[in-house]
Amino acid sequence: MAGATSASKSGLRTAPESASGNGEAFPEGFVWGAATASYQIEGAATEDGRGLSIWDDYSHKPGNTWEGNTGDVACDHYHRYKEDIGLMKDIGLQAYRFSIAWPRVMPAGTGAVNEKGLAFYDRLVDELLAAGVQPWATLFHWDYPLALFDRGGWLNADSPKWFADYVAMVIDRLSDRVSHWMTINEPQCFIGIGMFGGNHAPAMSLSLREALLAAHHVLLGHGLAVQTIRARAKTKPTVGWAVVGCVNYPASDSAADIEAARRATMGVTQKNLWNNSWWADPALLGQYPADGLALYGVDAPKFTDADLHTIHQPLDFYGANIYQGDEVRAGANGEPELVPYPVGGPRTLYGWKVAPESLEWGPRFLYERYKTPTVITENGMSNVDWVMEGGGVHDPQRIDFLRKYLQAYRRAIAAGVDARGYFQWSLLDNFEWAEGYKHRFGLVYVDFETQKRTPKNSAAWYRDVIRSHGRSLG
Repeated sequence: MAGATSASKSGLRTAPESASGNGEAFPEGFVWGAATASYQIEGAATEDGRGLSIWDDYSHKPGNTWEGNTGDVACDHYHRYKEDIGLMKDIGLQAYRFSIAWPRVMPAGTGAVNEKGLAFYDRLVDELLAAGVQPWATLFHWDYPLALFDRGGWLNADSPKWFADYVAMVIDRLSDRVSHWMTINEPQCFIGIGMFGGNHAPAMSLSLREALLAAHHVLLGHGLAVQTIRARAKTKPTVGWAVVGCVNYPASDSAADIEAARRATMGVTQKNLWNNSWWADPALLGQYPADGLALYGVDAPKFTDADLHTIHQPLDFYGANIYQGDEVRAGANGEPELVPYPVGGPRTLYGWKVAPESLEWGPRFLYERYKTPTVITENGMSNVDWVMEGGGVHDPQRIDFLRKYLQAYRRAIAAGVDARGYFQWSLLDNFEWAEGYKHRFGLVYVDFETQKRTPKNSAAWYRDVIRSHGRSLG
């Protein structure tokens, strides 16, 4: 069945899984997009004055990435952005979430600005607007300037100001055309994996106390960035962030199971960085969560009321990156109890659980606590994709995955969540951090030897979802 596709004028194939459907439409004004990140797609790592990032350093050290892969070339988006925007237009994307590479525009992290680097983002934004695609810019998606890391990075008390100064420069340059901004992407990862767990750049294994101090500086940087955007933007800004959505979903619709899942999702229960509220409570509520302060104890950072005032800035949307979740039920005394995942249950190539329920209950619990409109800033799956005989890339698993997750997100909306958008991860197959080019998340297949792009069946399917405003999901 997967081979029964036909070419269209756009270059996309008509997916057999696509149908007009008779499902409910998503809310008026809901935005459909796809997302990428600078180091994962741009390439041109040493061109036009770009400085080095911690990921350049990390990926070039033997043993750090799968097969020694680096982002030196990646998808060569730096040179092929017009082709890639053409693909966005073919798919019908209404918005495109991309990140700006801090060391491309400010090679030393502070001080001198690299005009050639800024000019690239000028061209990118202009081309997006000409194609009718709204730019949503992320200001930090992990490619931290190596020069600033050598000065202590996020452990340095000056790091929030470094970030704010960089943000000011970008806002001054692009905010006449870009109105949608995200400050940081997934601090749970770049601190929790990169600085605490040691398995991503910059490959540090800090103590919990040091990691929480770095996290506090990140939150201060986020707050200063929001202030900077609102003070300097030339067009009325829409400001949010994009953080990991750590989701537990209930085993049943019983009040007890729902409450157990809520507590598990919103609590700080382990001495690591993998939670929602340690990050979001200061940013959205103006305080660190009491359970986190009790659990971390002497390892929690010292902070002042002025710090919390800086961190607590009004956000227009809560961006959550949600891929999977854990099922929870009420155990003894109502305590959350993890439900074992079925043996042989569906998993992506990454080994992540296929759990559509996470895109219903994650937004529900987050909206309930923070009363802030939600945007799913990343959602997708790593699949086993290749170009098959006949030239197509048939990825029915991805289509099934995305359909089920989007249906779950629609249930969250029906339950009262104010949902503003959805960004599929990712537009292109790309450099998947320490996993190199092992994993393919894209709607578009990339041959990394030739840089040829081939839209997958899922790209045509997603085009139909966008055209029908979600009705084709059934």
